[in-house]
Amino acid sequence: MGHAYTPGLKVTPKILLKKKRILPLKGDVVVEIGQRVTADDVVARTELPGKVIPVNAANILGVQPVDLPEHITVETGTKLKKGDVYATAKVLFGLFKNHLRAPVDEVTLENVSQITGKVLLREKPMPVEVKAYIEGTVTEIYPNEGVEVQSWAAMAQGIFGIGGETNGILKMVCTSPDEPLTPDKISGDHAGCIIIGGSIVTAAALQEAIKKNVRGIVVGGFNDQDLRNFLGYDLGVAITGSENKGITLVVTEGFGEIPMTDRTFNLLKQFEGKKACCHGATQIRAGVIRPEVVIPMAESDLHKDLEVTAGALQIGTPIRVIREPYFGRIGKVSDLPPAPAPLESETRARVLKLVFDDDGKEAMVPRANVEILET
Repeated sequence: MGHAYTPGLKVTPKILLKKKRILPLKGDVVVEIGQRVTADDVVARTELPGKVIPVNAANILGVQPVDLPEHITVETGTKLKKGDVYATAKVLFGLFKNHLRAPVDEVTLENVSQITGKVLLREKPMPVEVKAYIEGTVTEIYPNEGVEVQSWAAMAQGIFGIGGETNGILKMVCTSPDEPLTPDKISGDHAGCIIIGGSIVTAAALQEAIKKNVRGIVVGGFNDQDLRNFLGYDLGVAITGSENKGITLVVTEGFGEIPMTDRTFNLLKQFEGKKACCHGATQIRAGVIRPEVVIPMAESDLHKDLEVTAGALQIGTPIRVIREPYFGRIGKVSDLPPAPAPLESETRARVLKLVFDDDGKEAMVPRANVEILET
């Protein structure tokens, strides 16, 4: 029997997750190995350098660049408040003075150039904090960089998402995986929650969720035109997840009205009322990143021999087709021919046969056009 490896979409009630939480620049780790952390606990922090403000000082003061240092009245590195004078020059035979004042609060005089005649002011540093994201245990520390947090959890990955990391209580707002998520299903009771829809979320429902302070939405499909209207621009191939729209969206199946798979819907329903974490970061290039919903659980309630790992394609492996003409359909591998087969494009590629779950029919598709559903 032929074997092949293919990307997996994890939908599992029990998995041992290890999340690296790393700072963008070197800083301070504020937790210890073995410490229990919650999703909102800060595990590391640093400061990003503030924005540089260039000032054409010599021109404003009416002096030559080479003479500029003589007119600076404070030392390099001095912190200034808005309006503080940091340079002075006499003009019109000494009858008047020109001053340079700090344009904003908490700027630092960083550099004075005798070549260009410019002064560089730097705004205050921007604090950056990295949170644990999931509830768990700190298992490794990377000095001055970050930590690894480990937790047993249930997990459901999606196809596409937008928005950053968030957390909240899971709430089911649709009773079946093929039910659309519409504005009337969202209420003030869902504030601070991650709500679970069915086949699609409408643009109106998305806006209603933002008004009701919903933190996240997990749904089967989303209309691509609604996405463009919501974001205000077309998405390229870059990573998503940094959108600041006040909500995180995780799409589990694809674009259009596509019922959420029973496997994913039932898993999330099983954990309704539990605190979950999710993010919408998506990258489809090398270094694939999937949006996800994670429901951490107490280690004492789990058996560690149930961890799920990525596997090889084999007979009976549950898979999803990710290309037309069977896009989004779920089935199981029925045969793995070892030799490449001719395709409609007149090329040859390794293929597999699968039996679809919904109608029992069989089809042959390239192995590159499927992903494993890890259960």
